Amino acid sequence: MKLGIIGGSGLEKIDHVALIKMHEVETPFGKPSAPVLEGAIDGTSIFFLPRHGKGHAIMPSEINHRANIYALKMLGVTHILSISAVGSLQEQYVPRDVVVIDQFYDRTKSSASHSFFGDGIVAHIAFAHPICPCMASLAVGAAQKALSELPESGGRRSMVHRKGTYVNMEGPAFSTAAESKCYHSLGFDVIGMTNLPEAKLAREAEICYATVAMVTDYDSWHEEHDHVTVSMIVDNFIANVALAKKIIVYAVDAFTSVGRTCSCSKALAGAIITAPEAIRPDLKAKLAPIIGRYIR
Repeated sequence: MKLGIIGGSGLEKIDHVALIKMHEVETPFGKPSAPVLEGAIDGTSIFFLPRHGKGHAIMPSEINHRANIYALKMLGVTHILSISAVGSLQEQYVPRDVVVIDQFYDRTKSSASHSFFGDGIVAHIAFAHPICPCMASLAVGAAQKALSELPESGGRRSMVHRKGTYVNMEGPAFSTAAESKCYHSLGFDVIGMTNLPEAKLAREAEICYATVAMVTDYDSWHEEHDHVTVSMIVDNFIANVALAKKIIVYAVDAFTSVGRTCSCSKALAGAIITAPEAIRPDLKAKLAPIIGRYIR
């Protein structure tokens, strides 16, 4: 088993990582966001990919998610822990809290690029439960350990929430107040711009996947939103980056105990609808790391 980490803003460099190799990976879908860093924390290997590229040069809508997940699959990654900054849609998700989400709601317009299939091959994965339960448990444990080391802030200790629904909008602009109030009224929990495509593609690639959502601010539904300053959001962001690095270290430490009792490793079994003889040879070659165990 191999662990991949997809990091957001501020996580271009992880502490305590001994560099082994930088992988410049070419995929049939283009280049990933950046070279994949292969490193080790206390002897456990990880493969780290910054989703926004070096220096945060890639907008959420510009991320080549297919290349990112394909590259990690080519490198043998079996599990992905994704770290992402989010806005809160409910009062109980306070800035600097951590939400290990269990559901997504899609508000993007780019679903065709959120699948490896198409152009002559059709597959329909089960996605009712988009997060791997094994990886979610790992993420919760790591986040709890990391938060236990932090002091209270403003008279309150930051919390780990074991589930929540992540609204994936497209950006790069944030929600209008009307949109945000709608998501709030529907009971959704956090909002971000990046994680749903990762989860869909990881499932197609039969990779276990979980999201650790780091709350930076209340979205624009909140009646006191106008009182939140940019400096407050930046302070929360900086604190969350430091916390995320601790979570990664604890997750790596516990990774060797994570099994694959989930169904993620068999997600494509029975999902490919196109008859094998109807699939072009070039498609079989293109998707060999994804479908090779089922279609030859």
